[in-house]
Amino acid sequence: MFERTRLDQVESTSQRTASVENRLSLSRRTVLLGGLAGLASADSARAVARRMLVAPPSVISNPPRLWGPGAPYAFTPDPDILTLDPAFNDVLYGNAGLELAWRATQHHPARWLEGPAWCTEGRFLLLSDVVGGVQYRYAHDAHNMTVFRKESYHSNGNSFDREGRLLTCEHGLRRVIRWEHDGSCTVIAKEYQGGELNSPNDIVVAPDGGIWFTDPPYGDRLLEGHPDAPEGHGATASRLKWNLDAEVMTEIGGRAHREAHVFHVDPHTLEITAVLSASELAGPNGLCFSPDGRVLYIASSEIDTSRAGGGHYNLYAFDVEGKTLRNKRIFTHTNVAQHKLMPDGIKADVSGNIWVGVSGPLGFGGVLVYDPSGKLIGRLRLPRSVSNLTFGGTQRNCLFMCAKDAIFTLDVATQGAGYA
Repeated sequence: MFERTRLDQVESTSQRTASVENRLSLSRRTVLLGGLAGLASADSARAVARRMLVAPPSVISNPPRLWGPGAPYAFTPDPDILTLDPAFNDVLYGNAGLELAWRATQHHPARWLEGPAWCTEGRFLLLSDVVGGVQYRYAHDAHNMTVFRKESYHSNGNSFDREGRLLTCEHGLRRVIRWEHDGSCTVIAKEYQGGELNSPNDIVVAPDGGIWFTDPPYGDRLLEGHPDAPEGHGATASRLKWNLDAEVMTEIGGRAHREAHVFHVDPHTLEITAVLSASELAGPNGLCFSPDGRVLYIASSEIDTSRAGGGHYNLYAFDVEGKTLRNKRIFTHTNVAQHKLMPDGIKADVSGNIWVGVSGPLGFGGVLVYDPSGKLIGRLRLPRSVSNLTFGGTQRNCLFMCAKDAIFTLDVATQGAGYA
C-alpha cells in the first residue's frame, strides 16, 4: 500500500527506536561484563543503530518507503533517483524528490491511467483510464482530479496539436478522433484499405503537423475494449460475448484485429498511410519525436523474438523523411541489471534525452532516462511500473508519471520537447 496513517508511522518508528535502545542496553551490559571487548561491541552496536536511524527508506528498503500526504518528510537527495552518469545531474533539480501527487479514490476510481497530455491553454493534465473508459482532468496546482469525459470508449493515448485541439485514441470504437474548438468531433482515422483499425494506442504530432499513431491489437482485451468477433457462426476462442457492450455503443468498433501498424495521418486531407507493419516492427506502442523532429522513437512491447519485426522489448529509432521512416536501428535494449524491462510510453526533453516508462520487477519498474546516443544515464525507481509519462506545468518542467491508479511527479531541470 502507498499510504499509512500517521499513527501507524509513529508506532512503527517507536518500535524501531525501542529495538535500537534494546540493542544499546544489551551492549552496555556487555561492556560491564566483557571489558574492552564489550566496549568494542558497544561501539559497533551504536554504529549499527546510527545507520538504522539515518538510512533513508526507499522502494526496496524494509520497511519500504511510504508515499502520499501522510508519509514522513522525504529525504534529499531522493534515494529512488539513481544517477548512473554525471550527465543525469544536468537535468535534475537537486532539491526535488519523487512525489505521489494523486491516487484513485472512491469518488474517482481510476483503474489503469494512460495517455497523459498537458493542455497549455487550460493548464491541466488530461489522461485516460483505459479500463474504466473515462477521461480525467488533473489540476496540478490544486492536486484536484475531475471527470473530463465520462464515456471515452476505453480511450488510451492523447495529444494536443499545434492549434490546441485534443487528439484521442479510442480502443472501444477502434478509431482516432479530434475535438474541434467548436466542440464537434472529427474522426481522424477509423479504417485502412477497407479494414477496421485494431486499437489505436499512442499518438504524437510532428513539427510539421502530421499525426502519427501506433495500432497494436490490445483493444481486443475484455478490460480494454471488447473481444474480436468469432470466425463464422461459432463462439469466440475464449467463449466471450464479443458484442455485449453494444447497448452503450452506437456501433461495434471492429470485428477482428488485423496486422499491427504505425500510421501517419495528414492533418488537412486526413489521408492515412501505413508507415510500418508488424513485419517491420513488432508490438508498436509508445512513440515520440526528437526535439528537431528528425528522429522518431518507437517502443516495442512484443517479447516474442521469433516473430518478424524484431521486438523483444526494445526501443527503436528511425530517421524521418516526410511521412517515411528510414534507417531502423535499436536505440536501446532497456536492460537493467540483467532484467529485461518492457518499454511503454516515451517522451523527449529539449536536450534530446529520452524518458521511458517501463514495467518490471519491484525495484526496476519506473522510468529509464537515456541520452541522445542511447546511453542509460539515470533511473527513477517507483513502487509500480509506469505505463506512460509526459512533461507539463506552465514551464513544462514537471514530469508526470502514470502508474496504475496513481500519478507520480518530479520537478526537473529540463523541459519537455513537443506539444504533449
